[in-house]
Formats: sequence, C-alpha cells, structure tokens
Amino acid sequence: MSETTPALSSIASGIVDVGGHPHMRDAKGRLVPVELVKPADKLEDEMVRKVMAFALDLSAQVARFKEHTFADLNGFQQLLEQEYGARAGGEKGNVTFQTVDGLMQVKVQIANLIEFGPQLQQAKSLIDECLLEWGADARPEIKAIVTSAFSVEKEGQINQANLFLLLKLDIVEERWTRAMTAIRDAIRITGTKEYVRFYRRRRPQDRFETVTIDLAAA
Repeated sequence: MSETTPALSSIASGIVDVGGHPHMRDAKGRLVPVELVKPADKLEDEMVRKVMAFALDLSAQVARFKEHTFADLNGFQQLLEQEYGARAGGEKGNVTFQTVDGLMQVKVQIANLIEFGPQLQQAKSLIDECLLEWGADARPEIKAIVTSAFSVEKEGQINQANLFLLLKLDIVEERWTRAMTAIRDAIRITGTKEYVRFYRRRRPQDRFETVTIDLAAA
C-alpha cells in the first residue's frame, strides 16, 4: 500500500516525529510509538488515507465541474437573452438544453426550499383526533401516510413527500379539512436551490438514461 499519487500528498501520513522517533496519534489525541501500533491498524490507517486522498480530490473536481457547468449554462442563457430579449426556461425557471441529434440533454431544475411553521403541530393534533375517532374504520394506508409524514427524519426534516400526499386525499370531514388548511398555512418557502442533471440515449427512439455522478447510484 505504499503507492504514491499526487492526491495522496494532500493527506498527512499520520506519522508524528517526537525526538526523532515516529509516533501516531490515537483517537484520544495521545501520541503512541509506531512500534506499539498493531500492524493491521497501521495498514488500515494507510488504506483509509489513500482512499480519502482520492475522495477529496474527486470532491474538488466535482465542485469545479459544477461551477464550470453553471457558468457555461448561464453564459448560453445570456446569449439567448441578447438575441431574443428573454431568458429560456419554463415554469419556475426549469429549462432543458439538448443536442441537435436529440441524444443528450442537460436539465436545470429549480426547487423550492421548504420549512414548516408551528401550524404543523395543530394539523397533527387534528389528524390524530380524526384517526382516534375513526378507529378500526380508518384506512390503513392513511394511517401509514400519517405516521410517515410526521416522523422526523435523521436530519430533523419532516417527510415532505408524504405530507403533501395528505393534502391530496379526498376526505370530507370538518377537522380533517381544518388540518389540511393548517398544513398549507405551515408551508414556508425559505429559498430555492438549482439542480443540474444530465441524460443521454443511444437512439432517438430510446428512453433517456441519467448520467450518474452520485457515487451511491453509480
């Protein structure tokens, strides 16, 4: 595992010289003589540092790629504005760029960043009242959506997809209607985020496939 790469230079070796003797710092910050560190732990340390060096280098490349991509797209948008006096894009600024042969697409999508106000707790109380009163008559799929909608995810965010599913349910009940009104009143748009996605296909009659950049989906 002694292979060196340019990326590896950005990651310290983990070796600390103390009076001419090599040490390694443990998870509690203590300096431990290298000879007292288990060989397997040293190999694992070296492997992780090597992989992390490539990961950090790739992360920097993706950041530069994103920056250059938006610069190119915005530059093209400005050319269109000069020629036609208007900016390309559909609802909310979403726009698709495509090659002449129709085999490659770049899509820019604008998504709202949403948070929820205190009215959401009132909505939850009203919905719980409905489910309690309905008892066994409550449809299990509604219970599942409610449970999922109001469960706080690991980042502290409400499950927005299932919360919006509740708004689509056709339920005529006074408290349920008030709960849905409370949900709508709780929605707060705090900003927007711009996404760019890439698609390609072999032939015009084929479906577009996503060009994967996400490591988890690769």
